[in-house]
Amino acid sequence: MEAIDRKEIIENILYLIDAEDAPALKSIIIDSHPADLADILRDLDDEERAYLFSLMTAETASEVMTELDEVTREDIVSDLETERLSEIVDEMDSDDAADVVAELPQEIKAEVLANIEPQDRAEVERLLVHEEDSAGGIMALEYIAVYEDQTVDDAIREIRRRADEIDEVFYIYALDRGGRLVGVVPLKSLLLRNPRRLIRDVMFRDVISVSTEMDQEQVANIVRKYNLSAVPVVDKNQRLVGRITIDDIIDVLHEEANEDIQRMAGISDEEVLQETSAVRISRNRLPWLLISFFGELGSALVLSRFDATLEEIIISAFFIPVIMATGGNAGIQSSTIVVRSLAMNDTGATRLWNRVLRELRVATLNGLIIGALLFTVIFFWKHQTAFGFVSGLAIILVMINSAAFGAIVPFVLHKLKVDPAIATGPFITTANDIFGLLIYLGMTSFYMAHGR
Repeated sequence: MEAIDRKEIIENILYLIDAEDAPALKSIIIDSHPADLADILRDLDDEERAYLFSLMTAETASEVMTELDEVTREDIVSDLETERLSEIVDEMDSDDAADVVAELPQEIKAEVLANIEPQDRAEVERLLVHEEDSAGGIMALEYIAVYEDQTVDDAIREIRRRADEIDEVFYIYALDRGGRLVGVVPLKSLLLRNPRRLIRDVMFRDVISVSTEMDQEQVANIVRKYNLSAVPVVDKNQRLVGRITIDDIIDVLHEEANEDIQRMAGISDEEVLQETSAVRISRNRLPWLLISFFGELGSALVLSRFDATLEEIIISAFFIPVIMATGGNAGIQSSTIVVRSLAMNDTGATRLWNRVLRELRVATLNGLIIGALLFTVIFFWKHQTAFGFVSGLAIILVMINSAAFGAIVPFVLHKLKVDPAIATGPFITTANDIFGLLIYLGMTSFYMAHGR
């Protein structure tokens, strides 16, 4: 749905809602993709959203609800009758149903579980025992599995039998008679095999699986690394208990990326998706601003110690913003790469050292280029050859210093069990300002005392 079309559709929907033209609205609902309907609902106010959602069948409403952000979904669910909510949950896949039920107040959760089909209730309850951000928390219980001593034809019949229950089939999982995962057969490979062959003769035995306790981010890294469409989930005894499909992995990557970006900015998901009290927002952001505030007092102390230098050669003050901003950006660039590596589990002693050395080499190369440019500016603008050389050398050292901090600080914070995504920024900027000023003004003072 393009931006112009979406605007026009929303205007039409608002007109139809105002006119209470239910048949026309139902026609739009039928012709629209659930993801587009979710976008439309986000643009409506509470009453308009409730009315449009009430016109959806339970099946359509369940598909739309899985596409909504958490805050909008909570707003819709809070206005639903328990019977209607139960019908919607009953239509969902087990993992999506568990996500919705987990967010409900305890008394409503109990009512919804009591109203849905017994088999669906049992599946949701099995998923609710797992941590929300673990493999067990995001897995679905719908998968195709057969025993290794069954035939290819048996597996194909099992796919047909459960066609209405499972939307996407990527792999067929092979189990021993104890329910343990022993092999996997891609759907394409299954269809090309002789129907009378045994599964054990056509399956891949080197199965990539994840445990129920594994963090969802690690699961996403495994799926990305091995280019999987789905990954099986096993318990501690290697029994198959579920699968995680690529659409869930995309959601995890999106969620983790948003979370990291928001943490680096010191904001929460609630701030992005809805209005939150100023006190709560302040509580999230203030600690890191205070770290920067007290750190910058150190920068003020450094400047006060060099007041004579600034008075005697005022030109040195002109380039303080240039030195600080360039060094700060170099530090942030290095820290961003390292924080991303930590998020992708790309760590280790050798990798750490190689990462630091690479960031130092990059900072040195960039520093030489920026230093040469600064020297050129000072030489042609102020006709100060010696001062231009000192300033160019200073900016090189400042960039190397900032890059070193940017590469090392996230690893240190990670070892101290502090989230580097949210805590690295204040440390990098403060360290750059203090040490950058010391380097620049120290070299300038030395030049004034001995080089003029």
